[in-house]
Amino acid sequence: MDGPGNRFVIFVQGCNFDCAGCHNPYTITDCNHCGLCVRPCPEDALTIEPGPLVVVDRATCTNCDVCIDVCPFDSTPLAYDIAVGDLLEQIRETARFISGITVSGGEATLQSEFVFELFSALKADPELSHLTTFVDSNGSAPRHVWDRLAPVMDGAMIDLKALDDATHVQLTAASNTLVLDSIRHLAGISRLYEVRLLIMPGYNDDDASVDRTVAWLRAVDPGMRVVVIGFRKHGVRKGVEYLTESNPDQMVAIGDRVRSAGFTDVVVV
Repeated sequence: MDGPGNRFVIFVQGCNFDCAGCHNPYTITDCNHCGLCVRPCPEDALTIEPGPLVVVDRATCTNCDVCIDVCPFDSTPLAYDIAVGDLLEQIRETARFISGITVSGGEATLQSEFVFELFSALKADPELSHLTTFVDSNGSAPRHVWDRLAPVMDGAMIDLKALDDATHVQLTAASNTLVLDSIRHLAGISRLYEVRLLIMPGYNDDDASVDRTVAWLRAVDPGMRVVVIGFRKHGVRKGVEYLTESNPDQMVAIGDRVRSAGFTDVVVV
């Protein structure tokens, strides 16, 4: 789900959507250093210093995720800043075993200049230039961001949570206007690797909604790769118990429905 082949995936912090079914809710906001996670830490790896500032002892931290579980702000104190040069060295250590780099999140395009600098450095490095560069995005970036990334980005994977804007707002707390424009634009400049349809029962899984979505995608590019993803509750935040998981049989039927519209590269997950 992170792109073709074995990939080095970078999760950036911060997102401009607030998706009900988010599986990485701790990446939505930056840590506000409130300190609520310090005492629950079973390894005493967190301290709060003047500022206030929550500091992580990386040598003591076991990545048990207790701090993530207790955070009421959809964040984590474990996020950290890293320079492009330092990240390149991490990538270099695994370069023999991977086929590419994917920047995910959170929303990768909110840090588009960092992504541009990273991808540019990869393309300019003789030892790393063979690695493909992908962005995993909610599609909310304006065209000038995609145009900036296009020369150094091999492909973008875009989520389309709902074709109907009102439904999209229900699911993400944001309009899909930029998402639809991103799909059109990326297809037009040959940088759209795939569109991902997250099927949320009761919101976008009825035949009429699926057919309208498929018809819209076909008008953009009948040869595009479409990934149909069934919603699963595992990993989502508390408070979304009202959401229903996708039925496997229904997922197969939706996949067949997409194929019957003429799409040949369809994956059901």
